[in-house]
Amino acid sequence: MFSKIFSKGDKVDIPWNSLTTIDQLEEVDKNSQKKPVLLFKHSTRCSISAMSLARFERSYEETAAFEPYFLDLIAHRDVSNAIAEKYGVVHQSPQTILIKNGKAVFDSSHMGISYSELNNHAQKS
Repeated sequence: MFSKIFSKGDKVDIPWNSLTTIDQLEEVDKNSQKKPVLLFKHSTRCSISAMSLARFERSYEETAAFEPYFLDLIAHRDVSNAIAEKYGVVHQSPQTILIKNGKAVFDSSHMGISYSELNNHAQKS
């Protein structure tokens, strides 16, 4: 009954790139030279993280201005720590970090994660 009120419509499958190794951060930097890269740090043990991810996925559009990467930070804590160090962004969970030209240009966490805000930042030059 309420699904039509609260849902955006058909859910789009996000073409996530799985982030599982520290070496992939070189790929992130390289790709961010052409198109902004979004890192989504997700905790599989946190209900707030699950809620933020679900909200993000419901809002996602195929025309996103960024390339999405997904990190299961419970399984890959070393990668999460490397991200915090490399990009100078204090660890949060859940967290999104937008990378442009190899640098963090925007981050958000918890219920502050917003697809439209991230997409707007990605579109700015």
